[in-house]
Amino acid sequence: MWTQVKELFSSLGVDCNILELDQVDEGASVQEVLSEITNQRTVPSIFVNKVHVGGCDHTFQAHQSGLLQQLLQQDPAYDYDLIVIGGGSGGLSCAQEAAVLGKKVMLLDFVVPSPRGASWGLGGTCVNVGCIPKKLMHQAALLGQALTDSRKFGWEYSQQVKHSWATMTEAIQSHIGSLSWGHRLALREKAVTYVNSYGEFVEHHKVKATNEKGQEAFYTAAKFVIATGERPRYLGIQGDKEYCITSDDLLSLPCCPGATLVVGASCVALECAGFLAGLGLEVTVMVRSVLLRGFDRDMAERVGASMQQLGVRFLRKFVPVQVQQLEKGLPGRLKVVAKSTEGTETVEGIYNTVLLAVGRDSCTKKLGLEKIGVNISEKTGKILVNDEEQTSVPYVYAVGDVLEGKPRLTPVAVQAGKLLARRLFGGRSEKCDYVNVPTVVFTPLEYGCCGYSEEKASEVYQAENLNVYHTLFWPLEWTVACRDSNTCYAKIICNKLENDRVVGFHVLAPNAGEITQGFATAMKCGLTKQLLGDTIGIHPTCGEVFTTLEITKASGLDITQKGC
Repeated sequence: MWTQVKELFSSLGVDCNILELDQVDEGASVQEVLSEITNQRTVPSIFVNKVHVGGCDHTFQAHQSGLLQQLLQQDPAYDYDLIVIGGGSGGLSCAQEAAVLGKKVMLLDFVVPSPRGASWGLGGTCVNVGCIPKKLMHQAALLGQALTDSRKFGWEYSQQVKHSWATMTEAIQSHIGSLSWGHRLALREKAVTYVNSYGEFVEHHKVKATNEKGQEAFYTAAKFVIATGERPRYLGIQGDKEYCITSDDLLSLPCCPGATLVVGASCVALECAGFLAGLGLEVTVMVRSVLLRGFDRDMAERVGASMQQLGVRFLRKFVPVQVQQLEKGLPGRLKVVAKSTEGTETVEGIYNTVLLAVGRDSCTKKLGLEKIGVNISEKTGKILVNDEEQTSVPYVYAVGDVLEGKPRLTPVAVQAGKLLARRLFGGRSEKCDYVNVPTVVFTPLEYGCCGYSEEKASEVYQAENLNVYHTLFWPLEWTVACRDSNTCYAKIICNKLENDRVVGFHVLAPNAGEITQGFATAMKCGLTKQLLGDTIGIHPTCGEVFTTLEITKASGLDITQKGC
């Protein structure tokens, strides 16, 4: 096969250099480094203009697709056309799209371990310690609720049902491993050079890549994309990094966390508190100010109320000032001292685990951005860009959670990365649309939304120009199970001056994410209250409630439900 590859290059008029590893003294060491860089353990390992193509079969496939010829024609002024720093959703999307467009691409990705030692592979926060494991644990908790409901539907079982944390995390981590491996294979198939090293600018158009052994390499590129994301924030109090964990640690924790204090009221805080409670654990949420800052206030409080119904305890207007270890072990015992934000009162509590979910900080401080003049926000550390994701340095771009003022969501980063690559290398002009981005909070009772909150809509359009239609509703599945008839809630915010165009969509319900996704498309198309009313609902579903909304908040009429 190797001779066939030589003949291929010869037919293309290309000289090739051959290093036969079994003929050199340090061949084994070279093979080890090559395996680490390329994840290919067989020979031959073929590189074209510093891009790893793969073995013999991959090289012939690249020739048939035209990719090999494109690599051979690359401009030698720089090592790469594009270097992407960060292997999360946005970085992967951008790197792969640029490679599909025939560009020579490198992706640098390195996960600095958390203070508790957690680290992971390719794929970023979403795949490894975010959306994917979090949704799966949410599902585990929902199955527990389904077991309870099932008795009302006639299921009889006498044996004691219990949950195994170890079984759950092992299965979830196995799935995550397959996703991370899939990303590596996709990079290889598209001839993206993946290097597991920390990228840092040293001068214009040049980065230093440092691997876990401290070995350094230097690469140059015509363009760069920063997609380094964020990591959880610590409180800076005694014992936080020593004894507390964050979402970076929880979702792969080897032992059941036991009685847990969740510090914070963000999406991450409430989602984690929710599934832990759903698994039968004692959970307390310590809230400094408000729940789900940035979301609709009414909806945020309804989320909190629904969690209280499930047994989650909320300790409001307190912040921790000290964490002490009382007992070592898995999970051990911790004492937390907290102080009121409204006075001098202090409280103490004993927990097995303390989970910090008080926000996230952008990973921009150690990238050498100041050496080349990339502007970042002094307050947030986030990167400032124009409407084409271009920074203050023309050849440097950024996507994902590192951007100032943009939604911090995986699908947003994926879309932005793909469209950026197409504009840079494909002659396209489409920009990422950051307006009306749907999202969901995966609390036990999910909260989905798209568009403006009531507060933001009032600020943009003025309250007197808005109609807010709303109702409580009772999912059919909850009736036989005797679950509360007035917890689920639907609301739309309409702009009177635009024929009651829907500018805000909110739902608190089972599977709210699935409901919201479809309505988000309708909002992109200019959905109005009239169009909703003209739509025939699917019965019996939760989503159909939006086709029958009639009561406005301003009317003050009763929206409680008496039946299905």
